[in-house]
Amino acid sequence: MTLFILILINLLKILTMKLSLTLSLFLSVHFFAAAETADLKLNAVSTSLAPPKKAKLVVGIVVDQMRYDYLTRYESRFGEGGFKRMIREGFNFKNNNFDYVPTYTAPGHASVYTGTTPKYHGIISNDWYDRTSGKMMYCVDDDNYQSVGTPSKDGQKSPRKMTVTSFADQNRLHTQFRGKTIGIAIKDRGAILPAGHTANAAYWFVGGKEGVWATSDFYMDQLPSWVVSFNDEKRPESYLKVWDTAQDIATYTQSGPDMNDFEGGFKGKSTPTFPYDLKALSSENKGYDILKTTPFGNSLTTDFAIAAIAGESLGFDEDTDVLTVSYSSTDYIGHNFGVNAVETEDTYIRLDRDLERLFNYLDDKVGKGAYTVFLTADHGAVQVPNYLKSVNIPSGYIDMDVVKNALADFLASKYGDGDWIENISNFQVFLNRKLISDRNLVLVEVQASLADFAQSLPQIFETYTAHDMLSNFYEKGLAHRLQKGFSESRSGDVIISVNPGYIEKYSSTGTTHGSGFNYDTHVPLLFFGAGINHGSTFETTYIEDIAPTISALLGIAEPNGSIGRPLVQAIKN
Repeated sequence: MTLFILILINLLKILTMKLSLTLSLFLSVHFFAAAETADLKLNAVSTSLAPPKKAKLVVGIVVDQMRYDYLTRYESRFGEGGFKRMIREGFNFKNNNFDYVPTYTAPGHASVYTGTTPKYHGIISNDWYDRTSGKMMYCVDDDNYQSVGTPSKDGQKSPRKMTVTSFADQNRLHTQFRGKTIGIAIKDRGAILPAGHTANAAYWFVGGKEGVWATSDFYMDQLPSWVVSFNDEKRPESYLKVWDTAQDIATYTQSGPDMNDFEGGFKGKSTPTFPYDLKALSSENKGYDILKTTPFGNSLTTDFAIAAIAGESLGFDEDTDVLTVSYSSTDYIGHNFGVNAVETEDTYIRLDRDLERLFNYLDDKVGKGAYTVFLTADHGAVQVPNYLKSVNIPSGYIDMDVVKNALADFLASKYGDGDWIENISNFQVFLNRKLISDRNLVLVEVQASLADFAQSLPQIFETYTAHDMLSNFYEKGLAHRLQKGFSESRSGDVIISVNPGYIEKYSSTGTTHGSGFNYDTHVPLLFFGAGINHGSTFETTYIEDIAPTISALLGIAEPNGSIGRPLVQAIKN
């Protein structure tokens, strides 16, 4: 019995050892297999998380006065290689907004490229009242510099009134100034402000009898040979031709009738209707300046942008370059003809073709997937108020001279005779602070009493004082947008906003912009190209998010005044 038990114990030991060895082998095989699988997965994850190859060229496009709904309204009119390509291959932010007032060209361009708002970058309007000099000041005028490429004073410009950097500046710093920056626009402010303080060049169009692209000696002492050659080609002359609709006018169903009472047109032509003989009309419309208010101004801008890519070898090496392009003619056309015009629809059809031409050139010369493009606008626009009135939508015009007289009369009746108001511009009232001090009055009390009175005037929506802007924090609404557009050193004492659908009276035809309402604030934002995901979102985004997004994409520091956030949905990995 004892022997049997001993044999059984030994058999169990042998069996246990074999099971243990088998289990060990099993676990070892599966451990190493799992480890190998995990390692492969880790490598795959690491590969997918590796940053995409950095763009050799960033092209920033601002379409002046482009409402968001032009993308959807004219969608069926577009080809496959322009706006639709950006949407198909890139990322579409469908609820992109300006969150400050005023929505004008200069602050819009500055905000896109600096990632901040007028409160910080200082460009509070296209021009503004300067308390020190007692004069109006234009955003890029600078008598310290002289024109290059034109005998006129049109080149006495610089970006020095913008107090912060742009992402183009940061890219120049990051690349030890090997990466280039070139800014291009029909408007000087549309070229200068986006390009920033360290640009190699900014070029704008000088019309009149010249029809040339010019710059300032802030950038250079003489034009590069490629610009001289471009100007020598007399390209603007070729665009002084008949402007007719690009397609059968009967197909322009996204617009009102061609003949209506709400459009301006050109001097020398009795009706604002197609066709327009631009060469015949040019003599009464400041020569080559007439091109600004036609789609051919955008085509000329595209021609010059393509010449710049070749002439400056943009995107031809590994140091990222920046090209800023602003299409200004859309704004001139909107002001003249309005939101609902056949001329506006035709302009966007033709702009779509110009974008396709630019993208095809970039594909060929820089390479598909080697460049990144974003497209947005500097503001939108309201429908022509007289048109809105004709379809029973509350709207109209406000005469600021009448408002100024009413405000002056109120101050005189309350505080005595005197020149109480130095200036009213951009819906801001600048009080005579010296007179207030001489009369031993308290500035904030005078501001408050004037704001309260202004609120009682017809078609005034809301009023705020400089003290309100500096002492309160507004989280939302119009007050929030006004506060983000308010500069302590440059803005006025009382800020006035008018009712929705109302604009300052300057013409009974055409449109304008500048308010904090969504027809002025909702604009497109499209990204496509190197490092950009495909997709879309209705999430609310803001114009100051663009610069941080490009900065993140390039791995560079954000502009020094940036308050936006990178739009990570658009960035691969």
